[in-house]
Amino acid sequence: MDKVNFTSMENGTAEEYSFLDTLEDQYKADLPKRLISALRDLNSSLSGYQVSRLEHSLQGATRAYHAKEDLEIIMAILFHDIGDELAPYSHSEMAASVLRPFVSEKVYWIIKHHGVFQMYYYAHYTGGHKDAREVFADSPWYEDAIQFCHKYDQNCFDPEYESKPLDFFVPMVNKFFARPRMDDSEELARYGNR
Repeated sequence: MDKVNFTSMENGTAEEYSFLDTLEDQYKADLPKRLISALRDLNSSLSGYQVSRLEHSLQGATRAYHAKEDLEIIMAILFHDIGDELAPYSHSEMAASVLRPFVSEKVYWIIKHHGVFQMYYYAHYTGGHKDAREVFADSPWYEDAIQFCHKYDQNCFDPEYESKPLDFFVPMVNKFFARPRMDDSEELARYGNR
């Protein structure tokens, strides 16, 4: 079978859905390649800064690597701005959605809200509120998000910083995105309710 016969999902057969599941498994296995390609595309995104969004992401990931952060944090930093091109008004949420099946609830929350926390450094210059992050003051991960932005985001626009190249991180990307970290039914049930 090259393609299913149905034109409406309600008319699909078990055989067709089994065929599609096999193709979907193959497609999921190629996720790291697509993510690496999306990172490379950040090399020519949003202009005006002294470094590209790719270099910004590499600087953050390199700093985290040198700080001996775990792989989850390094990957979260590397991909925290992956939504910039397609979701300029909600890039944090898009990046968090990409990472969601692979990271802890804490890291998911930090990435989802990092855009608001990053505003602390500039919003007062652009008509916004630098303290917008205070709406999250009761979160158990409030301080973690502050540290994330302070150590691995706001300071990663330095053209003189010697970051590791993307190829250095490729084996880590392949390992990290090989399969979702949630492997038991209880965790998967929670995933559906986030």
